[in-house]
Amino acid sequence: MEVKIGVQNANREIVLESAQTAEEVADAVAKALDGTSKLFTLSDEHGRKVLVPADRLAYVEIGEPSVRKVGFGTL
Repeated sequence: MEVKIGVQNANREIVLESAQTAEEVADAVAKALDGTSKLFTLSDEHGRKVLVPADRLAYVEIGEPSVRKVGFGTL
């Protein structure tokens, strides 16, 4: 699923494809915003981690789960 992360005082947003569910992403955002965690941590489909300080989060947009298209109809 596509996740967009806005960071305060940054010109560009962070966009990544995550294998985590929408609920897992929402839980990570909630923990970062309520002070339980000082970092918002998310991993992408390739195993790379994105770490954003919780006090710098501007917004997090959680997209629809992506389904893999198979066959000639994807061209």
